[in-house]
Amino acid sequence: MTSDGPARRGDGLVENLLRRAALGDMVRRQAARQGNKPAIIARSGDESRRVITYQDLHRFSNRVAHGLARLEVGRGDLVALMSHNAPEAVGIYYGILKQSSVFTSLNPSYTPAEVARQVDHATPRVVIAGPGVAERARAGVAGTRAKPRLVVMDGTPRPGEVSFSEMLNGVSDEIPEVLVEETDLAMVMYTSGTESVPKGVMVTHRAMMISTTPSWSYEGYVAKSDVFLLLAPMYTMAGTGAVTNLISMGATLVMIPRTEPGAVLEAIEAEGVTNTSQTPTFYHRMIRHPDFPRRDLSSLRQAHVYGGPIPFGVVSELSGRAPGVTWATYWGQSELSQLGVIGFFTDPSEIPEGDSRWIGRPTPHVEVRVVDEEGADCEVGELLCRSPGVMEGYYRNPRATEAVLRDGWLHTGDVVRLDSRGNLFFHDRLKDMIKTGGMNVSSAEVEETIRRHPGVMEAAVVGTPHPEWTEAVTAAVVPGREQSVSEAELIEFCRARLAGYKTPKRVEFVSDLPIDSQGKVLKRELRELLGDRRRSRPPGERT
Repeated sequence: MTSDGPARRGDGLVENLLRRAALGDMVRRQAARQGNKPAIIARSGDESRRVITYQDLHRFSNRVAHGLARLEVGRGDLVALMSHNAPEAVGIYYGILKQSSVFTSLNPSYTPAEVARQVDHATPRVVIAGPGVAERARAGVAGTRAKPRLVVMDGTPRPGEVSFSEMLNGVSDEIPEVLVEETDLAMVMYTSGTESVPKGVMVTHRAMMISTTPSWSYEGYVAKSDVFLLLAPMYTMAGTGAVTNLISMGATLVMIPRTEPGAVLEAIEAEGVTNTSQTPTFYHRMIRHPDFPRRDLSSLRQAHVYGGPIPFGVVSELSGRAPGVTWATYWGQSELSQLGVIGFFTDPSEIPEGDSRWIGRPTPHVEVRVVDEEGADCEVGELLCRSPGVMEGYYRNPRATEAVLRDGWLHTGDVVRLDSRGNLFFHDRLKDMIKTGGMNVSSAEVEETIRRHPGVMEAAVVGTPHPEWTEAVTAAVVPGREQSVSEAELIEFCRARLAGYKTPKRVEFVSDLPIDSQGKVLKRELRELLGDRRRSRPPGERT
């Protein structure tokens, strides 16, 4: 782009550039401010390390934008990326945005059938297949009605396909001259599908630019000086949202090929990681890794946690290896463009009421209500939110959109308690509340109780069909390695701490819980698993 070129244009570009708030511009601005600073550090074992500066990222994403234009991708067209976390994935994401197109993603572990289903729903103009996933992407795209153009990043392209290197061959690394409005869609991110078929959440540039990123900054959740270890996959809102916020802030991202405790510990020590974000399940596994006692974790400034209450024992152990670390609880949803609730503590004694279900207080850009089934304000009920970060709706799913965007509020489907000081405590997903004998039971409360037993490593609780109580409180437990525990012992342990109707009627011991890529328990699969076990095993038999 020349300094006088756009001024002669009558297509609105000049006026657009004057005031626009677009996510792709943040890379350009950071490249101008701190072009030589590492935007991404990619590690692959102890020896291999790549550094991508903000100037590198800016130029690469410009080339991606021009390459997509060569494939006739334009404003508002969806482009799907199927890739593991890698610097190229970040550059492709920003290239899509700079071309005024819409980013969407495909889980790289999807089967061809799952790829086909999501592609037919999203109907992207182009699918880009990252290293190692071309065959599954190819098989999935072949089975679609949409028939998008397939771009492969490794291997030899087949007839009708394009290699990624060919797409970029000879293109400019200058800024593309395109219109982007802040109300344009930036992304369609598919939910994890822990409860139902994934839905595409539509998020605008504006939602992130004036809502999520500022709130993260105001709350001190991220800072320009951060060296942030990215563990959430970019095909989720947690991953793409973190990338967006950190690049907008001008921080440094550290990427590793696998979210594995040993690799995480090694990266924290080697790169001086200041913060990272993961589920309680992952932190639990990290402190039990053989490398945990010998790694230097003193650089950690914050440990972010989401997806459930963090056991106080885990807090104590990690804090002992990273003195002065602050824990940051986080609650958010894709439907809120991540934005939500944040809380900080350095010691469990700082948690309000000592309740590990505490998730913090609403961020500055979020207003909340807690309502009962009739919609009246109450102390414990469904959390409603409104914010500039609220999604535009579910992509091509108006019925689901109408179900959650009602009366000027986003109905989150989460049950929380709100105290007089604005603290929020997570109780359960509405769909995970167990209805037993006419009473409601929070699965999260029962899980928290079970985890207190020293013989338990992990636990998840669901309701399973029962002819007398409608649903029976049923626990799946991963036992600890150092202390044995029986079903009867665990039931008695809970009975001493919970009302009778909350106490599990049955405990199944399992080697692992079914979890997604972020460590969240797949309750739908767990219900099926426990239901099958109920039918298949003789009464009273322990697995």
